[in-house]
Amino acid sequence: MPPSHPSPARVLLVGAHGHGRWHLRNLDRLRRAGAPVRLAGVCEPRPLADDQLALVGGVPTGPHLTELLDAVRPEVTVVCTPIPTHVDIALAAARAGSHVLLEKPPTPSRAEFGRLVRGVAATGRACQVGFQSLGSAALAHVRALATGGAIGEVRGIGAAGAWVRDHAYWARSPWAGRRRLDGTDVVDGALTNPFAHATATALAIDGSGADPLRDVRVELYRANPIEADDTACARLTTARGTPVVVAVTLCAERHHEPFVVVHGSRGRIVLHYKSDTVRLEADDHVTVTEHPATDLLENLVAHTRDPAVALLAPLPATAAFTDVVEAVRVAPDPRPIGPGHHRTDTTGPHPREVVPGIDAAVERAAAELAPFSELDLAWAAPAVAVPRG
Repeated sequence: MPPSHPSPARVLLVGAHGHGRWHLRNLDRLRRAGAPVRLAGVCEPRPLADDQLALVGGVPTGPHLTELLDAVRPEVTVVCTPIPTHVDIALAAARAGSHVLLEKPPTPSRAEFGRLVRGVAATGRACQVGFQSLGSAALAHVRALATGGAIGEVRGIGAAGAWVRDHAYWARSPWAGRRRLDGTDVVDGALTNPFAHATATALAIDGSGADPLRDVRVELYRANPIEADDTACARLTTARGTPVVVAVTLCAERHHEPFVVVHGSRGRIVLHYKSDTVRLEADDHVTVTEHPATDLLENLVAHTRDPAVALLAPLPATAAFTDVVEAVRVAPDPRPIGPGHHRTDTTGPHPREVVPGIDAAVERAAAELAPFSELDLAWAAPAVAVPRG
């Protein structure tokens, strides 16, 4: 029997703005639901708004991580800060005796990923990566269908994401849309950040997330005046030999729910990972099922108190995803999509760039397991092969 822990886990949140607001609300939700967690401190250099202060209550807050780690002695530290800061903050928390829930992408490079894995292992602390989609029971269901022959022989996995993001999205912080900032790798962009779940979920379904990819080829494009990609695709070969194509855009004509599709010789399985819905299409029949999801913070706390509870998104299991991040990092700068192939939509509160036809192109790439360069798109260029050194 695991030991009894009557006291809830003390949680330090590092980064309360941006996605950090979601973590504040989630911690409040968990507390209200009776989960064994409570917010014990917030590390944030910028002032908090009234709605944030209402969720923070009277816990210690401030800009200095070391002081808060000493004052709070957190059991878990949630790291929701700019990508280049992830490694140093996570290591500082782990070395202070705290387990870590680290937002995705965990690191901006393969070298930093190795440093983080080794550093966390040396502390004996646990590190979970915030790929919420990996907490869904839908993944195990999809894997069981695929390995059980429900769609015949698996031929490959596609993933597609098409969202709408305006100019304000890229202006929200100094690192948004940057490949590097002040000489430091950032590697923000559609493929590595907002749609990181698409790649991580496809790799998890394949069962190869912890293993180096055999091959990575990326195509990076931009319609916005940014450094990073707002439209991109990756063609991967996993350690198991499975072909995977991920195609995404933030310049969609309208917002679509992202999905991962497993192609087989007798049908296909479609996972909408935001809604935990699985659609099995095989032998002229369609079956749709919905699945529960486990909160990653709850799972981390349960694991730290009973090691028999497996982490759902452990840091080492994101190694293959980090290969994709590395491929984007070392690839040539994104190719501009010419003005003849995108337009500025001014009908909303902020202008946004739209690439006509990209919604359909993203879905075709996932359906045909073909990158943009093979879809006869006027603005697309050949994929870039990334050295495996």
